[in-house]
Amino acid sequence: MLKPRCFFLLLPLLAAVLPACQREAGPINRAAPASQAAQITTVATLAPAALPDSLRPTPVPAVATVPDTLRRVIRRLHAALGPAAAELRPEVLEQACVGYLTLHPTGRIERAGIVAVADMDLPNTTERLWVLDLQTAQVLHRSRVAHGRGSGHLRASRFSNREASACTSLGFYRTAGTYDGLHGYSRRIEGLDWGQNANAYDRYVVLHAADYAADAYVRRTGHLGYSRGCPALPPDRYQAVIGSLPAGSMLLLSGPGLASRWLDGPAAGRRFGQRGWR
Repeated sequence: MLKPRCFFLLLPLLAAVLPACQREAGPINRAAPASQAAQITTVATLAPAALPDSLRPTPVPAVATVPDTLRRVIRRLHAALGPAAAELRPEVLEQACVGYLTLHPTGRIERAGIVAVADMDLPNTTERLWVLDLQTAQVLHRSRVAHGRGSGHLRASRFSNREASACTSLGFYRTAGTYDGLHGYSRRIEGLDWGQNANAYDRYVVLHAADYAADAYVRRTGHLGYSRGCPALPPDRYQAVIGSLPAGSMLLLSGPGLASRWLDGPAAGRRFGQRGWR
């Protein structure tokens, strides 16, 4: 099993339970001024047209060469997911679906039909992570999720695969095993995009709970706190989310600049034609 590279020099025996991301995952930003916090905390209820320019999501290009038949299927899926997926941008759902259909036949993803997708370009005050059942067109879970402190304030705009960057890493992930760490029940994830997130396992980027991802923290400060790169979850949601993504499930962290070999439109179209979402 790979171990994190950062150790306390005097506490080597604690390395397995106090990985670098989790040791320093607490909030590091001061609370926003009252006027700013009032604006930020209303973001989730504003219509897209009312968002200030600084919070407008970056346009997401459609995945190239996706067959029209598959694109129509994904649009119907988005509609069938209902109100719980209204803020899941269709282009981000398309990325997740194409990646799943491309990855699943390779054996890297073993859990059929279940995907988790986080749109890290949305403000961290919103519930921007979804766990979806593609076969039944259901939203299993929706949650806030924190990004790394090196990636930005309300929205993640900087991404890195480097050790000690404290940044979120974009791309497709495979969920791995669970363990009990500093934040309790946690799940490791393995990056599947070389150059974008392949160091995630070594960096000890994991799914875990954090008080700075809680609703109360948002009400108090106007934003979530920040991790060392982990997609940290609210204390009242993390067990359900982690439990719904057993080892071998797919997670996509989407954001500006995402590029992946798994966004293969023709391969996804062939796979769907053969087996659907199975």
